[in-house]
Amino acid sequence: MDGSRALDLDALAIGDRFRLFNFTRRDDHVAYLWVLRAMERLRAVHRVQVDTDDVAAALRDLAQVHDDVPQLDTGLRSRLDALADDGIVHRLEDASRAGTLERYRNRQSVYQFSELGYRAFIAVEDVLAARVRDANLSRLVFSDILDDLKALAVANRTGDQEQVYRRLSRLNQVMEDMVRRSAQFHVTLSEIVSSTETSPELFLRYKNALLVHMSDFMAELDRYLPRLDRAVRDVEETGVNTLLVRAADADDRPFLSPAERIEDWERRWQALRAWFTRRPGYESGAGELRRATRSAVSAVIALLRQLTEAQRGGVNRASELRHLAQWVYNTPDEDAAYALMSAAFDLGSARHLGGAHDDVEEISPRATWWDAPGIEIALTPFRTGRHAGPGLPQPVRVDTGQRADLRRRQIEARSAERAAARSLAKRGAHGRVLDDAETRVVMSLLTRALEARAVVAGRLKSGSGSDDTVVLRLVPDPVGSSVRTTHGVMHLPGFALEIVPRSGRAHG
Repeated sequence: MDGSRALDLDALAIGDRFRLFNFTRRDDHVAYLWVLRAMERLRAVHRVQVDTDDVAAALRDLAQVHDDVPQLDTGLRSRLDALADDGIVHRLEDASRAGTLERYRNRQSVYQFSELGYRAFIAVEDVLAARVRDANLSRLVFSDILDDLKALAVANRTGDQEQVYRRLSRLNQVMEDMVRRSAQFHVTLSEIVSSTETSPELFLRYKNALLVHMSDFMAELDRYLPRLDRAVRDVEETGVNTLLVRAADADDRPFLSPAERIEDWERRWQALRAWFTRRPGYESGAGELRRATRSAVSAVIALLRQLTEAQRGGVNRASELRHLAQWVYNTPDEDAAYALMSAAFDLGSARHLGGAHDDVEEISPRATWWDAPGIEIALTPFRTGRHAGPGLPQPVRVDTGQRADLRRRQIEARSAERAAARSLAKRGAHGRVLDDAETRVVMSLLTRALEARAVVAGRLKSGSGSDDTVVLRLVPDPVGSSVRTTHGVMHLPGFALEIVPRSGRAHG
């Protein structure tokens, strides 16, 4: 949960921290590891600053228990100096350790772990101590988390500052342990699944325990996840800001300011909240873990079925590869062996895609393919090597609901058009402002009237247009007329509009 802070480091800081692991890349890395183990042994008894004699004595004590401890009496100082150059230990000068004048004249150095150096050493030890059988999903931790959340809400509500700090610290540690265990388990499971071809007996030996373990974990997670979500929200109802301030006040880390402590506890609380509560559009961390575990159970069952069928039939990938190797070995020549391997592993020659540019004259015929501009290629020849075609005609899909909706909208539009036409026949088109529906009716009828106009001696004499509701006529008028709409004024020089029903009195 604290790993996100590593993203804020720049390249220089990352390089300095990677330098702490230089001892793992040296030829005698095992000797350096035992030197650090000896210093850690002295550190455990509060011997922080040690010299070469102290480290040598600690190495002799370790040699009595472990047979592979190297003898480093001569090159011990040089190795400690190399560790100091890498930053994993600090080298200090201490003249008080010189008992004689000769030792005083010589350099008297003492060494102690640096903070980051000790973390690097512990990280290496954790990697060396990791065992596949240690991986597990902690299903019993959910009840402890629920109890801590309930106690945290009570402590914040009653103002118990120290109890708030204790519960938040415990929740943070439990969450980090759960995240680490979950990640380790799924990585280990992936390695077991991927190595079944070489060691199927390892998988078959633990299959039952593995399935039971994951099923019990998912059942416990499904049972506790709604309660944990509610418990987190109960804590937030007591006041998150008050909670963080109380935790920061009880926090006794001397190297952080109060603002930095509040910011640190806020980051931890947000990480805990994201694990058990869902945000809009995002899955909670526990929900993602449940989905990953469920997928892992499906993968294990599928792999178990595959192994069972392979053992029943006596054919698996290893046996297939052995038979293929025997066939290749018995081929008469290299060409036959190459053809057989090409067919077995689908090794074909490279397919080059090409096409014509839209403007052929734009590109010089002497331009190389590297310098010429690219062209778009369809996905079909790219994926299959065949030219793209129109394909088979697709069947017509009948959507009864969509068709009924279109029909309904058509009826509504036609009803609105008839209402507008009746309004025009009743009130006329002049002397008022037409709305949008009336404007559309006038424009439609006017278009029909112009298409059916009568021209005598080069002059338009009359014209009419109609629908099933009204009739529009162009009546000659020396003054002319205009029609006002919501979008502007339409002028009709030399004409006036006469709108009447299919049978009835006209309105101008």
